[in-house]
Amino acid sequence: MRYLTTPATHKLPALASLLHSLDPTPLKSIAYLSTCAAVDYFQHLLPVILNSKNTPIHEQITVIPLHGKHDPKIRRTNFIRFLDSTTPAILLTTDLAARGLDIPSVDLTVQLDPPSDPKSFLHRAGRAGRAGRAGLSVIFLLPGRESEEYPAFLSVRRTPVSALTHPVISIDDNTALAAIAAMRKVIRSDRALHDKGQRAFVSWVRSYSAHEAASIFRTVELPWADLGHAWGLLKMPKMPELRKDTAWKESGDPFLGQKLDWDAFKYKDVAREKKRRDELAATLADPGKFGRERDAKKEIMKEKGLKDRAWSGKLAHKDEAVARREKKEARRTAERRSKMNDVEREEERLLLEKIAAVKERGEIVVGGVDDEFQGFD
Repeated sequence: MRYLTTPATHKLPALASLLHSLDPTPLKSIAYLSTCAAVDYFQHLLPVILNSKNTPIHEQITVIPLHGKHDPKIRRTNFIRFLDSTTPAILLTTDLAARGLDIPSVDLTVQLDPPSDPKSFLHRAGRAGRAGRAGLSVIFLLPGRESEEYPAFLSVRRTPVSALTHPVISIDDNTALAAIAAMRKVIRSDRALHDKGQRAFVSWVRSYSAHEAASIFRTVELPWADLGHAWGLLKMPKMPELRKDTAWKESGDPFLGQKLDWDAFKYKDVAREKKRRDELAATLADPGKFGRERDAKKEIMKEKGLKDRAWSGKLAHKDEAVARREKKEARRTAERRSKMNDVEREEERLLLEKIAAVKERGEIVVGGVDDEFQGFD
């Protein structure tokens, strides 16, 4: 298992470089993102990064999205597309594909976002190179605290990783800028993609703030402008995290240097664009309408005792929800055990002891740290 230190703006070009540097090009790869919204967004942008105009047809990589909020029919269809693919394909997914799904013959797994739960790291990495096949697993880490401390954190948890040295991945600033421009060109073609990006970025920040390794993954240290460019955003979302960041408030550019006529920025969907234009016309006819609606919303929130707070401030509520689920599960377990006979209880006890022993010995190991990747079987 390997890690690659890369700035946010270099991350997607680094993924493209990794895929095209391996010989042969991996037939089946999995790229993990932290949220469903991020998958929905990057499924439209990743193809232009992975497949340039100069990429030969037989080396072009198909991007297939898969996450838990898809309709079951869409999940099934996309999953089968990936399984049956006879040309290079990458499954862009969340932890939905980290466990529970039978995905044979995966050559490469890339964790674009480190998992919020460190336990998921091993499940994600373990998708590569099963059943005696060679495989490669790489996690991308931002420079600074992530790359300096997360490998040591994993090592303490008996999941050692080492720096990726083969193939050599090196992205220059011009390549990164070209990738950002390509993404923004796609986004400017449809306002709906801009909307997806705003929602996805906010969801990503929320997920980042929920990392169990909170001492390593700190939203207060995130390079906001670099991240905005890396996501191809045309402007930064309005988030409490940004409003409370002193450095960003003093010198940050909410529009990331982008010039755009927002009134003329259209949706491809005709009905949605008509609705937007109608709302715009109503606002122009009554300029104070937006302000009144905003003030009314704030008043309602005040009456309900709500406040505008950072995503990280919601962790306490999340912990309470987890505690409630655990109590509910404990009640269910107690009820189930009350219906078991002595033989069934003893069998369950022995099974739990075996599982605990395997975990204690750390027998679930994926790859060796000292074994350099030599290529796929």
